[in-house]
Amino acid sequence: MGRLNRTFREVDGERVEGTWRHAFIRNGDTYFLTDLKIYADGVIDCWEHVTLDEFAVKVREGWVATTLPDGARASAHHVAAWTFGNPMTWVDEDGLIGEVADEIDQLAGRPDSTDRCLAAADVYRHDPTEANRAALEEAYLAIPEHLRNYALGDMDYKDGPLRDLFGADDEARQRALDYFADQDQERETAEASLPADGPEGSGRSTITIRGTVYPSGWPADPGLEVLQNSYPAPITCHGGTYPSVTHAYWALSTSDERARARIAETANPFQAREIAEAAPRRDGWADARVAVMGALMREKYRAHSHLADVLLSTGDAQLVSNEYLWSRFWSRPGGRHWLARLLEAVRSELAAARAGIAVSASHDQM
Repeated sequence: MGRLNRTFREVDGERVEGTWRHAFIRNGDTYFLTDLKIYADGVIDCWEHVTLDEFAVKVREGWVATTLPDGARASAHHVAAWTFGNPMTWVDEDGLIGEVADEIDQLAGRPDSTDRCLAAADVYRHDPTEANRAALEEAYLAIPEHLRNYALGDMDYKDGPLRDLFGADDEARQRALDYFADQDQERETAEASLPADGPEGSGRSTITIRGTVYPSGWPADPGLEVLQNSYPAPITCHGGTYPSVTHAYWALSTSDERARARIAETANPFQAREIAEAAPRRDGWADARVAVMGALMREKYRAHSHLADVLLSTGDAQLVSNEYLWSRFWSRPGGRHWLARLLEAVRSELAAARAGIAVSASHDQM
């Protein structure tokens, strides 16, 4: 299982999420240890991009190996070469194909074989007909054999209650029904109780700041787009006043006082960037820029209470910013999404202030 091993590939400029697991590919008479990459769109990379059906053929033909002959040659590119001595493998052809199919379902946000089995168990428990029992058994057998022990996430009972539920022993079936009823009760109790410091996640949908550019000027009511750093909301810092957070950021990035003055005079945030790019950066800027950006965003909402109201109106929703500034570091797909993360931090600080909870600390002037 490779769900903790993340990768991706780009298709027509879009990021396709993926995962990977180790596998042996037999090329000629040598078995090569490689990374088998699996993507959300159903593509599998086993030294070439194939569909799931094509991958199944590769496995059945032994290109992706599930058995390793004693004495066969093996290689890990540029690392080592060896011969197998009494090799043991744990996943057969059906298991590997099923595991990869599950990974694709998981990456694509669809129920995998375990999810489908648990759904069938719920159906059978509430409507114990022979047809539903048979459907449960079929769904259980569709889980790759080496993954069945993990289906319930219970390493004490493993998959025993599932097998007992569709089995022929009436007493075992009743024990399984009692087991699932207890699990339901524990889950309901856990869901009804909140951690001492509040909910673990937001109950609201994710909110995206689109990053719309308005070449002819900002509209009278741009809605949540006022949360862009480029929105005209003058702030004062380091002895100067700048038309927006973006302007101030670029001004503080350079040690050239004349460049700062020119940035303050231009209304266009893209011109502010161009001016700064042509000027020298401050020493240590790359390591300091997140703190600087956070301070500037904080000042924006302190100085403009109506904008703070807009930010607070997003509640505890996860924020996503598509505002294009200058690099993926800040907001674009594949980056670290610092703009949204800083917005959420400033929002929390505003909420604390309005709740009368003192969290501020003194900061040296930039």
